[in-house]
Amino acid sequence: MTGSGAGPVVAVDVGGTSIKAGLLGASGRLSDVDRTATPAAGSDGAPVLDAVEAIVRRLGDGARPAAVGVVVPGIVDDAAGVAVHSENLGWADVPLRDVLAKRLGCPVAVGHDVRAGGLAEHRAGALRGADNGVFLPVGTGIAAALILDGRVFAADGYAGEIGHVSVGHDLPCACGGRGCLEAVASAAAVARRYAAVTGTAVAGSRDVADLVRRGDPAAVAVWDDALDALAYGLSMLTGLLAPSVVAIGGGLGESADLVLRPLAGRLAARLTFQRPPRIVAAELGDRAGCVGAGLLARELVA
Repeated sequence: MTGSGAGPVVAVDVGGTSIKAGLLGASGRLSDVDRTATPAAGSDGAPVLDAVEAIVRRLGDGARPAAVGVVVPGIVDDAAGVAVHSENLGWADVPLRDVLAKRLGCPVAVGHDVRAGGLAEHRAGALRGADNGVFLPVGTGIAAALILDGRVFAADGYAGEIGHVSVGHDLPCACGGRGCLEAVASAAAVARRYAAVTGTAVAGSRDVADLVRRGDPAAVAVWDDALDALAYGLSMLTGLLAPSVVAIGGGLGESADLVLRPLAGRLAARLTFQRPPRIVAAELGDRAGCVGAGLLARELVA
């Protein structure tokens, strides 16, 4: 691996369950993705920092990379390179950029996983050509990447937390609140709520989707609740931001046949004069965050 801007950079997407990483070349092409289980982070994030360092060194085959991009969930101060807070990883105020740059001896870009995914979808995916759009991955949690006037909007790391707006139910959320969109409509919540209603555990939202296709009444009810809540949340975004397109990703997005058209119909029913966005499937799958991390790294060596 070279130290010039023309060489590949290392892209790392730290998730709650796995760390995805790869090499992003100057063409924007991502190599095969390396997947490693995410260690328990702890409040200081030390085990995750150690894991990211080891992954970067392995992918770089011992050579110093041109740059590294690392994206993480939660509240992220991109400018300072600090992971401010994450419910899923349990850390607070972790100086990712400074620690990793010192260890690796190269520039390091730090960003938010969903905003990075939105950047990737805007540059090379379902949001291409959209001046105003939303990338909405519905996975373990729910957050939105907002593309406003052609740029990803961060608001000091706090923008896009649609998963923690109240959509009118009484279920508790991991954030400490009640009524949050994430507590009823995330892919994890769909699986959890089906198990709670039926007493039958499922591996994930994909299993619930299969049951919906077979007409299972409990699965249909849970799925409909999730779609109603998503439409509620998107109606707020539509009124405030007027996106022309919303790209749905994450675990729920894998069941596009049960999400896109029904969600568009529910959203349209909630709107009056507002412009309804097109509801489409995200194109980059679970590689979006990794591609976005690489794009952030390339900006350091361009």
